[in-house]
Amino acid sequence: MGRLLPTAVALLLLAVPARAGDARPAGSAAIFYYPWYGTLEHDGAYRHWAQNGHRPPADVASDFHPARGAYSSRDPVVVDAQMRDIAAAGVREVVVSWWGIHSPENARLSLVLKAARAHRLQVAAHLEPYDGRTIDSTAADIEYLRTRGIRDFFVYHATDFRASQWSALSAQLHGIRTFAQTTLAGFAKQGRFAGVYTYDILVSGGDKFRRLCAQAHRQGLLCLPSVGPGYSAQRGTGDTRVKLRRNGATYDAMWAAALGAGADVVTITSYNEWHEGTQIEAARRVSGYESYDGAWGKHGTAASEAYLVRTAYWTARFRAVRG
Repeated sequence: MGRLLPTAVALLLLAVPARAGDARPAGSAAIFYYPWYGTLEHDGAYRHWAQNGHRPPADVASDFHPARGAYSSRDPVVVDAQMRDIAAAGVREVVVSWWGIHSPENARLSLVLKAARAHRLQVAAHLEPYDGRTIDSTAADIEYLRTRGIRDFFVYHATDFRASQWSALSAQLHGIRTFAQTTLAGFAKQGRFAGVYTYDILVSGGDKFRRLCAQAHRQGLLCLPSVGPGYSAQRGTGDTRVKLRRNGATYDAMWAAALGAGADVVTITSYNEWHEGTQIEAARRVSGYESYDGAWGKHGTAASEAYLVRTAYWTARFRAVRG
């Protein structure tokens, strides 16, 4: 399944102790998932695939082309297959992008929950910065999502609110955990978060993980650094910044850095954020689009699922090291 870690790194990982207080199994991984795609057949219009002036199904808002084509996140066959992918890759938790109670993402939550649980996956909510989000609306969001069986909450742009506001909110919450998207461990501690995660693989590369986890652990927090295969968003968003995949070397380096830093949980950016080119969902070769061809020496059909296969390798290694 590809090259092994260098001996020096492997010995370092074996020396990393498991941390107490984490309800997840030792060495578990969580992945960011987007239920926001739509098609004419299922949704009456192409949603997200058409952003930035694109015309699906052939022309999609991504530098890559999904192997499933332009799909709908309301299609139960697609969602079940995606959850099967994630479970087979050794991931334990699906962190679902959520944009408020009146959002299309919330309307699709039931489908995701059903499919995830069928494949023995936990579901967490990625609380996004929707228009009008306040600390009070976030409290209501969490209470609502608790009724859906969700207990883990990842707060994107947590620093939009003061640490004192988060602390006051946390004092009212019981039986759940919140994780702050920030590298400021002191802020997360003051806000009474359970831990920190990074999400952005451009700003927070693997070279920053050791310091982040050291600071988080000193504060008694869990460290959940985010790894990803690369970043390429020109077609999807117009962003010209790029983090090259280097035929899988970028993904390997970030995983090795997360494990070497003593990560409690590794978060993966992402399963299917096609606009930013961070996805590990299967892609196919289409003229004018990037592909996974050449990743870990794979080509053709084998290359299309190369990142899912490699994720299974890394999650297994993480469990072995931490278990």
